[in-house]
Amino acid sequence: MSVDGKIALPTRKQTKISDDEDLRRVHQLRATCDAVLVGIGTILADNPRLTVKPEYASGRNPLRVVLDSEGRTPEDAEVLSRAAPTLIVTTVDCARTFPNADVVRLGKDSVDLPALMEFLAAEKGVKRLLVEGGGETIWSFLNGRLADEVKVFVGSVVIGGRASPTPAGGAGAQRLEELVPLKLESAKPFESGVLLEYSVVR
Repeated sequence: MSVDGKIALPTRKQTKISDDEDLRRVHQLRATCDAVLVGIGTILADNPRLTVKPEYASGRNPLRVVLDSEGRTPEDAEVLSRAAPTLIVTTVDCARTFPNADVVRLGKDSVDLPALMEFLAAEKGVKRLLVEGGGETIWSFLNGRLADEVKVFVGSVVIGGRASPTPAGGAGAQRLEELVPLKLESAKPFESGVLLEYSVVR
Protein backbone atom coordinates (compact mmCIF):
# COMPACT_ATOMS: atom_id res chain seq x y z
CA MET A 1 0.00 0.00 0.00
CA SER A 2 0.98 3.66 -0.27
CA VAL A 3 2.02 5.73 2.74
CA ASP A 4 -1.58 6.99 2.98
CA GLY A 5 -3.02 3.46 3.00
CA LYS A 6 -4.17 3.08 -0.62
CA ILE A 7 -3.59 0.13 -2.96
CA ALA A 8 -4.71 1.57 -6.32
CA LEU A 9 -5.97 4.68 -8.10
CA PRO A 10 -9.62 5.72 -7.57
CA THR A 11 -10.43 3.93 -10.85
CA ARG A 12 -9.05 0.74 -9.19
CA LYS A 13 -6.51 0.50 -12.00
CA GLN A 14 -3.55 -1.58 -10.84
CA THR A 15 -0.88 0.73 -9.49
CA LYS A 16 2.83 -0.10 -9.10
CA ILE A 17 3.74 0.35 -5.44
CA SER A 18 6.11 -2.56 -4.77
CA ASP A 19 9.75 -2.45 -5.83
CA ASP A 20 11.67 -5.42 -7.25
CA GLU A 21 12.83 -6.47 -3.79
CA ASP A 22 9.25 -6.69 -2.58
CA LEU A 23 8.07 -8.50 -5.72
CA ARG A 24 10.82 -11.04 -5.11
CA ARG A 25 9.57 -11.45 -1.53
CA VAL A 26 5.98 -12.01 -2.69
CA HIS A 27 6.94 -14.63 -5.26
CA GLN A 28 9.21 -16.40 -2.77
CA LEU A 29 6.28 -16.41 -0.34
CA ARG A 30 3.95 -17.85 -3.00
CA ALA A 31 6.43 -20.64 -3.61
CA THR A 32 6.29 -21.66 0.07
CA CYS A 33 2.48 -21.74 0.22
CA ASP A 34 0.15 -24.60 -0.68
CA ALA A 35 -2.47 -22.23 -2.10
CA VAL A 36 -2.93 -18.57 -3.03
CA LEU A 37 -6.41 -17.02 -2.83
CA VAL A 38 -8.03 -13.93 -4.33
CA GLY A 39 -11.56 -12.64 -4.79
CA ILE A 40 -13.36 -12.23 -8.10
CA GLY A 41 -12.82 -8.45 -7.95
CA THR A 42 -9.07 -8.98 -8.26
CA ILE A 43 -9.58 -11.32 -11.20
CA LEU A 44 -11.80 -8.84 -13.05
CA ALA A 45 -9.61 -5.80 -12.27
CA ASP A 46 -6.09 -7.20 -12.65
CA ASN A 47 -6.40 -10.61 -14.36
CA PRO A 48 -3.46 -12.04 -12.36
CA ARG A 49 -1.75 -15.33 -13.22
CA LEU A 50 -1.03 -16.12 -9.54
CA THR A 51 2.01 -18.23 -10.37
CA VAL A 52 5.62 -18.04 -9.20
CA LYS A 53 7.58 -15.93 -11.70
CA PRO A 54 10.98 -17.54 -12.35
CA GLU A 55 12.72 -14.15 -12.57
CA TYR A 56 11.83 -13.55 -8.90
CA ALA A 57 11.79 -17.00 -7.28
CA SER A 58 12.06 -20.71 -7.90
CA GLY A 59 9.65 -23.33 -6.68
CA ARG A 60 6.34 -24.93 -7.47
CA ASN A 61 3.19 -23.02 -8.25
CA PRO A 62 0.57 -23.14 -5.49
CA LEU A 63 -3.07 -24.09 -5.99
CA ARG A 64 -4.93 -20.99 -7.21
CA VAL A 65 -8.21 -20.36 -5.36
CA VAL A 66 -10.78 -17.80 -6.56
CA LEU A 67 -13.77 -16.69 -4.47
CA ASP A 68 -16.45 -16.24 -7.14
CA SER A 69 -19.93 -16.48 -5.60
CA GLU A 70 -21.82 -15.87 -8.86
CA GLY A 71 -19.42 -17.56 -11.30
CA ARG A 72 -18.15 -14.42 -13.05
CA THR A 73 -14.61 -15.58 -13.85
CA PRO A 74 -14.07 -14.98 -17.60
CA GLU A 75 -13.15 -18.04 -19.68
CA ASP A 76 -9.99 -16.27 -20.88
CA ALA A 77 -8.83 -15.37 -17.36
CA GLU A 78 -5.16 -16.09 -16.65
CA VAL A 79 -6.10 -18.22 -13.63
CA LEU A 80 -7.76 -20.67 -16.01
CA SER A 81 -4.50 -21.35 -17.82
CA ARG A 82 -2.83 -24.73 -17.38
CA ALA A 83 0.14 -23.10 -15.63
CA ALA A 84 -1.11 -24.26 -12.22
CA PRO A 85 -4.15 -26.02 -10.73
CA THR A 86 -7.15 -23.79 -10.02
CA LEU A 87 -10.16 -24.05 -7.73
CA ILE A 88 -13.15 -21.75 -8.29
CA VAL A 89 -15.37 -21.38 -5.21
CA THR A 90 -19.00 -20.42 -5.83
CA THR A 91 -22.20 -20.48 -3.80
CA VAL A 92 -24.51 -23.50 -3.97
CA ASP A 93 -26.91 -21.72 -6.37
CA CYS A 94 -24.24 -21.19 -9.05
CA ALA A 95 -24.15 -24.00 -11.61
CA ARG A 96 -21.40 -22.67 -13.87
CA THR A 97 -18.32 -24.74 -14.65
CA PHE A 98 -14.94 -23.48 -15.86
CA PRO A 99 -12.29 -24.84 -18.25
CA ASN A 100 -9.13 -26.15 -16.57
CA ALA A 101 -10.52 -25.62 -13.06
CA ASP A 102 -12.21 -27.56 -10.31
CA VAL A 103 -15.30 -26.07 -8.66
CA VAL A 104 -16.61 -26.32 -5.11
CA ARG A 105 -19.92 -24.74 -4.07
CA LEU A 106 -20.09 -23.54 -0.46
CA GLY A 107 -22.54 -21.13 1.15
CA LYS A 108 -25.93 -19.72 0.20
CA ASP A 109 -25.62 -15.93 -0.28
CA SER A 110 -21.82 -15.74 -0.16
CA VAL A 111 -18.97 -18.23 0.04
CA ASP A 112 -18.80 -19.92 3.44
CA LEU A 113 -15.17 -19.20 4.36
CA PRO A 114 -14.88 -21.50 7.42
CA ALA A 115 -16.28 -24.34 5.30
CA LEU A 116 -13.79 -23.47 2.56
CA MET A 117 -10.89 -23.59 5.01
CA GLU A 118 -11.98 -27.05 6.13
CA PHE A 119 -12.35 -28.19 2.51
CA LEU A 120 -8.90 -26.91 1.53
CA ALA A 121 -7.27 -28.67 4.47
CA ALA A 122 -9.15 -31.97 4.15
CA GLU A 123 -9.54 -32.31 0.38
CA LYS A 124 -6.61 -30.36 -1.05
CA GLY A 125 -3.98 -30.81 1.65
CA VAL A 126 -3.57 -27.06 2.15
CA LYS A 127 -1.65 -26.21 5.30
CA ARG A 128 -0.45 -22.72 4.36
CA LEU A 129 -2.78 -20.34 2.53
CA LEU A 130 -1.74 -16.95 1.13
CA VAL A 131 -4.66 -14.49 0.82
CA GLU A 132 -3.50 -11.81 -1.62
CA GLY A 133 -6.62 -9.73 -2.16
CA GLY A 134 -8.61 -7.80 -2.83
CA GLY A 135 -9.79 -5.57 -0.04
CA GLU A 136 -13.17 -7.21 0.58
CA THR A 137 -11.59 -10.66 0.68
CA ILE A 138 -8.87 -9.54 3.08
CA TRP A 139 -11.44 -7.94 5.37
CA SER A 140 -13.57 -11.10 5.32
CA PHE A 141 -10.64 -13.23 6.49
CA LEU A 142 -9.61 -10.73 9.17
CA ASN A 143 -13.14 -10.09 10.38
CA GLY A 144 -13.82 -13.83 10.54
CA ARG A 145 -10.59 -14.34 12.52
CA LEU A 146 -9.38 -16.74 9.85
CA ALA A 147 -5.96 -15.10 9.37
CA ASP A 148 -2.85 -15.68 11.46
CA GLU A 149 -0.51 -13.08 9.95
CA VAL A 150 -0.68 -9.78 8.08
CA LYS A 151 2.22 -8.63 5.92
CA VAL A 152 2.06 -5.10 4.48
CA PHE A 153 4.61 -3.49 2.19
CA VAL A 154 4.38 0.31 2.47
CA GLY A 155 5.79 1.97 -0.64
CA SER A 156 7.16 5.50 -0.55
CA VAL A 157 4.34 7.10 -2.54
CA VAL A 158 1.09 8.92 -1.76
CA ILE A 159 -2.00 8.16 -3.86
CA GLY A 160 -4.78 10.06 -2.08
CA GLY A 161 -8.42 10.18 -3.08
CA ARG A 162 -11.57 9.36 -1.13
CA ALA A 163 -12.48 6.60 -3.58
CA SER A 164 -9.04 4.96 -3.72
CA PRO A 165 -9.27 1.40 -2.35
CA THR A 166 -7.50 0.33 0.83
CA PRO A 167 -5.95 -3.05 1.77
CA ALA A 168 -9.01 -4.05 3.82
CA GLY A 169 -12.30 -3.03 2.23
CA GLY A 170 -15.82 -4.37 2.53
CA ALA A 171 -18.10 -3.10 5.27
CA GLY A 172 -15.26 -2.75 7.76
CA ALA A 173 -15.66 -2.42 11.50
CA GLN A 174 -18.88 -0.67 12.51
CA ARG A 175 -18.17 -0.74 16.25
CA LEU A 176 -15.03 -0.57 18.36
CA GLU A 177 -15.54 -4.22 19.34
CA GLU A 178 -15.20 -5.21 15.68
CA LEU A 179 -11.68 -3.81 15.27
CA VAL A 180 -9.14 -6.51 14.44
CA PRO A 181 -6.21 -6.25 16.87
CA LEU A 182 -2.71 -6.94 15.56
CA LYS A 183 0.70 -7.26 17.16
CA LEU A 184 3.66 -5.75 15.29
CA GLU A 185 6.32 -8.45 14.94
CA SER A 186 8.84 -6.66 12.72
CA ALA A 187 9.51 -3.68 10.46
CA LYS A 188 12.07 -4.24 7.69
CA PRO A 189 13.41 -1.47 5.43
CA PHE A 190 13.34 -2.28 1.70
CA GLU A 191 14.73 -0.45 -1.36
CA SER A 192 11.81 1.97 -1.56
CA GLY A 193 9.60 1.23 1.43
CA VAL A 194 9.16 -0.85 4.53
CA LEU A 195 7.68 -4.30 5.19
CA LEU A 196 5.46 -4.45 8.29
CA GLU A 197 4.75 -7.92 9.67
CA TYR A 198 1.99 -8.50 12.20
CA SER A 199 0.43 -11.44 14.00
CA VAL A 200 -3.35 -11.41 14.49
CA VAL A 201 -4.28 -11.23 18.17
CA ARG A 202 -6.84 -13.89 19.09
